[in-house]
Amino acid sequence: MVQMGILQVEEFLIGLQKSWEQATKAMEEAQKSMKKQFDKKRRNPQGLKVGNNMWLENKNIHLNQPSKKLDNKRYRPFKISKDISLRAFELELSEEWMIHNVFNKDLLTQCVEPKFKGQHKKPAPSPTIINEKEEYEVEEVRKHRKHGRETQYLVHWKDYRDEHN
Repeated sequence: MVQMGILQVEEFLIGLQKSWEQATKAMEEAQKSMKKQFDKKRRNPQGLKVGNNMWLENKNIHLNQPSKKLDNKRYRPFKISKDISLRAFELELSEEWMIHNVFNKDLLTQCVEPKFKGQHKKPAPSPTIINEKEEYEVEEVRKHRKHGRETQYLVHWKDYRDEHN
């Protein structure tokens, strides 16, 4: 009778172990399936890669501009130096930019090379930063006028195009 009980316990343990293995396999398959479905929505739609040139959106970046409305919508193309995760990328920023260099992919826009000759424009140089303030060098004063009690000047900046006057 004791021998019969031991055999039944061993059979029960073997069945329990098989059930455990089946449950483990089923759970692994479910995890793979869930990961596959999750990754369908979480892929990298822009195809961002290390070395790509990206425009940086000016959202949440506070520079010394008098008005957000007059500021650029995007900042010059920066190279991606490191892929942190699916949604975060490290950019190669120049030393003048005193901000953290990791950005969400939503703040990056693919830099498309111009198709026509007239579209090629030399990017505006970044201003010199002295005592945490942007400094620009004046090439010439083009016009001036009196407006109320003050005098207003139309200034051409050195190394900038006319659209930046």
